[in-house]
Amino acid sequence: MLELNLSGKVALVTGASEGIGRGIALKLAGEGCRVAMCARRQDVLASAAEAIRSETGAEVLSVRADVTQTSDLERLVNAAVSEFGGIDILVNNAGRSEGHHFEDATEPVWQGDFDLKFWAAVRGSMLAVPHMKARGGGSIVNITHPGGKAPGPGSVPTSVSRAAGIALTKAMSKDLAQHLIRVNTVCLTNIRSAQAQRAWTASGSDLDFDAWCEELGKDVPLGRMGEPGEVADLIAFLVSERGAFITGAAINFDGGSGETV
Repeated sequence: MLELNLSGKVALVTGASEGIGRGIALKLAGEGCRVAMCARRQDVLASAAEAIRSETGAEVLSVRADVTQTSDLERLVNAAVSEFGGIDILVNNAGRSEGHHFEDATEPVWQGDFDLKFWAAVRGSMLAVPHMKARGGGSIVNITHPGGKAPGPGSVPTSVSRAAGIALTKAMSKDLAQHLIRVNTVCLTNIRSAQAQRAWTASGSDLDFDAWCEELGKDVPLGRMGEPGEVADLIAFLVSERGAFITGAAINFDGGSGETV
């Protein structure tokens, strides 16, 4: 068994009430982390936190927060530090799909996408880093998308904000390495997430969700869609002692799709 030695670490996970974020929070809690998780919907967040506590026995703090608001991020970080004494891990997960052709993307759409995906990661990291430095190191994972490396048609503003997130990861990794703070990004797509469920609903498909995912999975080189728990396994490895020599990496997690946006 691969020991990750995460017991007692303090982890913050944004966008953690469902799907991939909830899977990450569950995995880290199961590995012994004390987890602070946030999302905008208090009822869904509280339910997820209680389920994780019940399943893992871990200490889990839920804080309603909109990551586009600096004051909410400050409240999240302050609550985690007050409850758990510091911060070791930050997973900037909050996000959504926002793909349009260039001429159809309005300025408010661009601004909203960057606020949610890029600026939230910048601000969250700025708030968390001093606490990581005080503990002698830490690990940050930014969730991005393979389209940030190879944008396709109808992909703005997401492909551009995700490209910024990938560049941010690399720049942060260089600046923070001296403090033993590692920064990586997981570029993911083709996941059976809550976002996928919303896409299925919007599609009006006659197929049920499982069958719809099975059909989409046929276009993935590995022949299926990924699971939130598989994303969580990778992130747990990256933030653990086992990933201690990995920083500045942008890892595609897409079933081999490569340039798929």
